[in-house]
Amino acid sequence: MKRRQADRVTTVAVGDRQLRAATRPGTGDGPPLLMCNGIGTPLEALEPFTSVLDPAIEVVRFDVPGVGGSPVPRLPYTIHCLARLVGQMLGELGYDRFDVLGISWGGGLAQQLALQYPRRCRRLVLAATSTGSLMIPARPSVLRHLSSPRRHRDPAHAARIAGSIYGGALRHHPELAEPITSALPRPVSRRGYLYQLTASAGWTSLPLLRLIRQPTLILAGDDDPIIPLANGRLMAALLPDARLHVYPDGHLGLLTRADELASVVSDFLLAVEPGPSRAVQ
Repeated sequence: MKRRQADRVTTVAVGDRQLRAATRPGTGDGPPLLMCNGIGTPLEALEPFTSVLDPAIEVVRFDVPGVGGSPVPRLPYTIHCLARLVGQMLGELGYDRFDVLGISWGGGLAQQLALQYPRRCRRLVLAATSTGSLMIPARPSVLRHLSSPRRHRDPAHAARIAGSIYGGALRHHPELAEPITSALPRPVSRRGYLYQLTASAGWTSLPLLRLIRQPTLILAGDDDPIIPLANGRLMAALLPDARLHVYPDGHLGLLTRADELASVVSDFLLAVEPGPSRAVQ
C-alpha cells in the first residue's frame, strides 16, 4: 500500500489547554480518522500503522494532556471531560464529523466520544480494548506492570517484559515494541500517566454499549495478556452494529501486523454503507 506524506504537527489551543496534534490530508472526501492512543503513548507511536492506511483516509493524531507534547494539566480529568476537550479540538481543526479508532486505554476514550457525539462520530474502531473498569481482567502480574510508566521510560525494562505483557509476536521478538518504548519526543510524565490511570479507574461503557449505534469494527488478538479475547467477544455481543475481527497476535497487533490490519480498517472505513454484522474471523 502506498505510503502517505508526512503529518503536519501543530499545537491546538482549546480553552486554557494546549494539545499537540498531527494531521495528514487524505485523498478521499470522507471524515478524518481520529486516533486515540494507549496509556502513556504519544502520537508518534502508531505511525507505522497510520502510514499504511489507505491514502484516501485523512488521519488526526494527538497527545492527551500530560503525554508527549501536550502539557500536564494542573488537575486530574475524567474520560467524559477529555472527550469534550477532544471534540473541541476537532472543531478547532475544522472537522465537524469524524471516525475514531481507539487502542487499549484509548478505546475507552473512543467509546466515550461515540456516546457523547452520536451525530458527529460516524464509525468506530476498537483495537485491543475493553469496557473499562468492568471488564474481564488481565492477570495481576500484567496489571502490576501497567500501573507504572517505567516501560515507557526504560527501554531495557520494556524489552524484558514485552513478551509477557504484550503477548503475540513480542514473546519472541520484544524489539517490535520499540515504537512505544523509544524514539519519543520526551520521557513520559509520571503525573500525566497517573492522571490517565485515575481517569479510567471509575469509567465503564458496559451498561451503555447498547446506546452506541455507530457501525463498529472490533480488532482483538488471540494472545493478548492485557485485554483477554473474551472482552472483544463481549463487546461484539452487546454493541448493536459490530463486527469482530480476531487476529493471531497480541496487544500490539496494530504495530506487528500493521499492513494486514490497516487493510481491514481501511476497508471498513471506506465502505459505502457498512451494514450490521456479527461475523467473527
